[in-house]
Amino acid sequence: MKTTDLCDQFPDRVHVCEIFFQSFGKRKMFSGEIYTVRVFEDNVLVKQALETIPAGSVLVVDGGGSKKCALLGDRLAGIAVNRGLSGIIVHGCIRDSADIAQLDIGVLALGTNPRKSRKEGKGETNIPVSFAGVDWEPGHYVYVDEDGVIVASEQLVLGE
Repeated sequence: MKTTDLCDQFPDRVHVCEIFFQSFGKRKMFSGEIYTVRVFEDNVLVKQALETIPAGSVLVVDGGGSKKCALLGDRLAGIAVNRGLSGIIVHGCIRDSADIAQLDIGVLALGTNPRKSRKEGKGETNIPVSFAGVDWEPGHYVYVDEDGVIVASEQLVLGE
């Protein structure tokens, strides 16, 4: 579903993300139920979430906007593809961007950094996080395409 159509039909039910993320995955349009992880320069919980959240969902990673290392690379993105996830949104950086561009998944991030993250397992999962002017609540829905990113508290269906 196009974000423009959803904004037009549900203007009071959608929240538009204020940051323009870069798109790295092969899928430019994706949507799904939100699952969250809050970490800082440590991606252990990102991997755990990718291995456990349901197919069709979107993992939202609040990395605090850090650009000092990558929170996602081709191996973790491959886990998401193999498990049938719809996409990953990283408020931080990724690496292996050329490889991720070949994977059938949506991946948004602030940019790239070749440095890998720490592996300490620190952070929180499945909690509300806020960045880019949006509250990302587990169980809410995100819709992404070339025009932007929007969040709604419920699954939206055009023509309702």
